[in-house]
Amino acid sequence: MRKLFGTDGTRGLANVYPMTVETVMKIGRATARIFKNRGRRHKILVGRDTRLSGSMIESALVSGICSMGVDALTVGPLPTPAVSFLTVNMRADAGVMISASHNPFQDNGIKVFSGDGFKLPDEMEEEVERLVFSEVGEEDLPTGGDVGRVVTIDNAEGRYIAYLKNTFPRKMTLDGMKIVVDCANGAAYKVAPLVFEELGAEVIPVGTQPNGRNINLDCGAMHPEVVCAAVRKHGADAGIALDGDADRVIFSDEKGRKVDGDHIMAVCALDMKAKNALKKDTVVATVMSNMGFDIAMKREGIHVVKTQVGDRYILEEMLRGGFNLGGEQSGHLIFFDHSTTGDGILSALQVLAVMKERGERLSKLAGIMTTLPQVIVNTPITREKDLDKIPSIKKVIDEAENKLRGRGRILVRFSGTQRMCRVMVEGPSEKVISAMAKRIASAIEEALK
Repeated sequence: MRKLFGTDGTRGLANVYPMTVETVMKIGRATARIFKNRGRRHKILVGRDTRLSGSMIESALVSGICSMGVDALTVGPLPTPAVSFLTVNMRADAGVMISASHNPFQDNGIKVFSGDGFKLPDEMEEEVERLVFSEVGEEDLPTGGDVGRVVTIDNAEGRYIAYLKNTFPRKMTLDGMKIVVDCANGAAYKVAPLVFEELGAEVIPVGTQPNGRNINLDCGAMHPEVVCAAVRKHGADAGIALDGDADRVIFSDEKGRKVDGDHIMAVCALDMKAKNALKKDTVVATVMSNMGFDIAMKREGIHVVKTQVGDRYILEEMLRGGFNLGGEQSGHLIFFDHSTTGDGILSALQVLAVMKERGERLSKLAGIMTTLPQVIVNTPITREKDLDKIPSIKKVIDEAENKLRGRGRILVRFSGTQRMCRVMVEGPSEKVISAMAKRIASAIEEALK
């Protein structure tokens, strides 16, 4: 059983195990120990988001890295995909992002990338865990001039901005477009507005005043109603809502209506197919994607491969099958021709490019798919157990599935990043499926409280 890593790194309440300075220092030391065996002078790049605890966690992590004789390259607050890119760009042995993504400010987390920009595979995360829980004697640690040093990278933002702009068609600009950009008071609060402004857009910034406590608070991708309202207020052409570490994006069309990851992926898949750029005419999605997405893709001659929830599983399938587009309904999209991980700003640029090339509004483009009514209920739990072996839960789920009779579906899964169980129900009537989802969630909460 995993002790530290979930589906997206290590995450938890800051200053409470496992996100204590002691454990984080050991994670830094263990990570450095693994990559130190790869020859030459060693360096690990470290970024973070805007959480109050970020500096504390960074100090502990950097201490662990340097204690193994590895240099720490710090870039300050930058998006998770920036850390992935910069790790490769600066020829670092590894990269570490300190962030709890869309979680509230009290939480924090750690994501580790290898030198090729990919998140660590399971076997390497297991090796980090093994080293964290094994004692490293003082005789194993370097001394004197062999300890690592901390180097602040001053041009990290500029490197990342230049990279993002290069993913946008070279002869195209965003001149004449008015865009609302909600940065969730998170890691992209500086770079995101600059990218769109430098490409010619009129930018209306939202969520660009981080204070350590307001990341994801009533803003960003977790609250798309904010960007939708701002689009209507300012008469913007589109709205872009990022989450705390900017690895996902949710749009608003010009009418102030939410456009989620399924719609974004559908728009881009169809455009890529028309240009013969969609490898094997296939996209990779998760079991959480709406049935409407499957219907739309089948109609357009595009195959859909499904994985369990989590960008790491999407990427694994993309690598295995040789595909170049995948994503989640949550807005975590991977354009493998440009990046090895999800990037909210990069994804937004791909959508804006389609809008400019076709001269069409986002509402029309997103109309390629019709979303079936879907309800998701998150219920808190204190433990995980095989739900099929709990009669009270199985009975409620079976009853709901019998009522749907093939006109919808039910998906119940434990979160890989939080202590909760997610209940998703799709069907012909929102009223009916809402009642089903609440009943299932109540049964789970009662059994696992």
